[in-house]
Amino acid sequence: MALQVVGWIVADPDRAARMLALTGLGPGALRAGLADPAVLGALMDFVLDHEPDLLACAAALGAAPVDLVAARARLGR
Repeated sequence: MALQVVGWIVADPDRAARMLALTGLGPGALRAGLADPAVLGALMDFVLDHEPDLLACAAALGAAPVDLVAARARLGR
């Protein structure tokens, strides 16, 4: 589910730019971190920490917001 969330983030250029600015990740670090649970967790936190994004992402993925929260918890902190 974390990779689906990343896909949702980067599907919108404005949202992707906001994510890069807030996380400090560059495009190369983002690509390199797609297998790293810490990077995936940070990207999920980006969505979870902004309720409008959480609701929109969950709807786009056909999931409940609680499913995204649970997926984040499975990645650990």
